[in-house]
Amino acid sequence: MKLWQKESSKNLGKQEAAFRIEKFTVGQDREMDMYLAEFDVIGSMAHAIMLESIGLLETNELGHVLNECRKIYNDILNGKFLIEKNIEDVHSQVEWLLTQALGDTGKKIHSGRSRNDQVLVDLKLFMRHQLRQIVNLIEALFHKLVELSNKHKNDLLPGYTHLQIAMPSSFGLWFGAYAESLVDDAVVLQAAYKVVNKNPLGSGAGYGSSFPLNRTLTTKLLGFDDLNYNVVYAQMTRGKSEYVVLSGLTSLATTLSRMSMDICLYNSQNFGFVTLPDDFTTGSSIMPHKKNPDVAELLRAKTNRLKGLPTELAFVTSNLPSGYHRDMQILKEILMPAFDQMIECLDIAHFMMSNIEIKPNLLEDKKYDPIFSVERVNELVMQGLPFRDAYLQVKDEIFGGGYEAPRDLNHTLEGSIGNLCNDEITKMMNDVIKGFDFVKVDTALEELLNWK
Repeated sequence: MKLWQKESSKNLGKQEAAFRIEKFTVGQDREMDMYLAEFDVIGSMAHAIMLESIGLLETNELGHVLNECRKIYNDILNGKFLIEKNIEDVHSQVEWLLTQALGDTGKKIHSGRSRNDQVLVDLKLFMRHQLRQIVNLIEALFHKLVELSNKHKNDLLPGYTHLQIAMPSSFGLWFGAYAESLVDDAVVLQAAYKVVNKNPLGSGAGYGSSFPLNRTLTTKLLGFDDLNYNVVYAQMTRGKSEYVVLSGLTSLATTLSRMSMDICLYNSQNFGFVTLPDDFTTGSSIMPHKKNPDVAELLRAKTNRLKGLPTELAFVTSNLPSGYHRDMQILKEILMPAFDQMIECLDIAHFMMSNIEIKPNLLEDKKYDPIFSVERVNELVMQGLPFRDAYLQVKDEIFGGGYEAPRDLNHTLEGSIGNLCNDEITKMMNDVIKGFDFVKVDTALEELLNWK
């Protein structure tokens, strides 16, 4: 029997019907709940400490609950925890284990809680944790890109508009562009992190409790920045938090998909700007010369797929009124694998950029002479010719056969070939990372797990 069922619940009378309904309503929820297990225990520990502070648990009972929670937590970390087949979800499993170990004391742990606010706090702790993993990987990729940018700052690269050669660029500029893009992605994810990092515990089923729960205490214990104060809104953050987080991942996915597209293009024979090691490519079943950039192509596909998840989630939650609805269970299946996929994409992107090779001296090829036309125009302007007259003169030179490309470049403005501003970009990233304040969370959770 489920913890929430009443003795008077009617049985449809057919085992097959009961099985089919169970299969449909539970779906993949047990599998998704395994993502939440460690966070459910952490949330339960904070809740138990709070219950003792308001007299709903005895001090000795609290000690027993915390000790059992630590055992369950360690089992989770060591891969020894599972949700039994006759148990509906992770919340029921943890409560069942506590009850088995502690008897009536274990039965007290749900006082002042609903599974609604319990799953909410689990999800917020989970998203907060996963966002931190993502940010760590972003930071690693960022520093690799800055390193490559500095290393190749003098290696010129054709710049394109409309897929037509346009102006001189450089590998330093190209690597640095994606580094700075990651800064903005981190800013967007920080906004998502701030939305997530608020405590819904105590909101119950969405309408609070007559118990004198100390929500400020659980907020501090769990390292949240603040509360979701209004208990109705706390429930309304279910779906909204996931949407905001997935939107943040979409920003990051856009950077990675565009970078992988560049690599596919630049690796092709017609461009030949970069070379990927053989391990990153595959051959053809009939064309012996082929080296297909499969890693970059799959990175492009997987990140493009991630971009669709906010829309998928929005469809599930469209037109839902306030309050909890079972529809929200489906959101786990959209959200949780997305983190795994993004972590995988960031990891392979870093690995690929650590092994990419660039082709030097590209712009010495005469076919790139037109790319220096703006340099020639600016040269004439510096000699006193009005810009529009200089433009027309260079146009005549190009199409009349008298044009000579000036390959001596002197770009000094901030963020250009000759002044990449990587130190300034690195400072921006460092400031964003500090804004997450991960140390506060680490300190709170360490104190919670070692509470005496």
